[in-house]
Amino acid sequence: MRTERNLTRLDRVFARLDREPERPAHLDVPVMSRHRIALFSGTLAFYIAIVWAVLITSWLVRLDWQVMFFRPYQQWPEIHAFVDYYVVLGQRGPTAVMVAAWLGWRSWRQHTLRPLLALGASLLLLNVTVGAAKIGMGRLGPHYATTVGANEMGLGGDIFPSGHTANAVVTWGILAYLASTPRARRWLSALSAVTSLGVGMSTVYLGTHWLSDVLLGWTAGLLILLALPWFEPLISRTEVWILGLRDGWSARRGRTRPARDPVATPVVLRHPVSGRKGGAPAREPVAAPRTARAPVYLAPGPHTARSDRTPVTPAGSRRPPHSDRHPRSTTPAARPLSGG
Repeated sequence: MRTERNLTRLDRVFARLDREPERPAHLDVPVMSRHRIALFSGTLAFYIAIVWAVLITSWLVRLDWQVMFFRPYQQWPEIHAFVDYYVVLGQRGPTAVMVAAWLGWRSWRQHTLRPLLALGASLLLLNVTVGAAKIGMGRLGPHYATTVGANEMGLGGDIFPSGHTANAVVTWGILAYLASTPRARRWLSALSAVTSLGVGMSTVYLGTHWLSDVLLGWTAGLLILLALPWFEPLISRTEVWILGLRDGWSARRGRTRPARDPVATPVVLRHPVSGRKGGAPAREPVAAPRTARAPVYLAPGPHTARSDRTPVTPAGSRRPPHSDRHPRSTTPAARPLSGG
């Protein structure tokens, strides 16, 4: 009797992935088309223009100070509590957990690690690009401003561009990037744009960011989403590498505890009536050993016939011998007639 080892949760997850090793045909991977390159180039030019406008203390910096002196949180104090909760949609921790949970379910359903790997790649790009820009420009926020009308650049701050806004663009925009249909992609793109702009304006309302910080953060997040198709080959290779590590790990576990196949050993069956002298046991012919079946944590194969699942079939009847029974081919003895 074959005994199978208990499957771990990781084995079940990868068994689900092995059921459909190829990416579903209806899921198209975005490519870096000419239209996308044009959008990326225009967004990059807009990013540079905002940085230049702040560096030269242009009208954009004057607008920042006007909004700061307007103090929106004092003009509309009744929405302060709502804005405090709404701005959480741009915080890294809560948004990453929510989006990762959804994309993890997508990975389970579509039998591919691409959604989670795309999220990881986008967050990594966000940390590198936005973090480097924050540290490099060192702009102080409205609450820590030192000189009225100045751009507050190079003073050790870390608010330019807005991390809340960029994070909202990337974490909610990745859902649109990974959408299965063009219609869903359009709706999710519009929803993520409105959500991220709302998060950015919430930071302006609370006085934690300049208006130009929000514009640059929104542009920085959009650049990351537009550049993701360049990283799709790396994402695909990473998925293959992870699955290869899984296969090697599973193979090492299988070698430490080899499974014994009962088909490989001969089976001796005793017939009720042996045709040999001395009642010697008759050796039943055994089918040729089959190749070892795939481990149980891999994809279940096609349905096998009964003869394949039970290769050893003893000849003759499987019923135990009974002395009071007669074979079906013979007629039972005639009963004696009772005297009348």
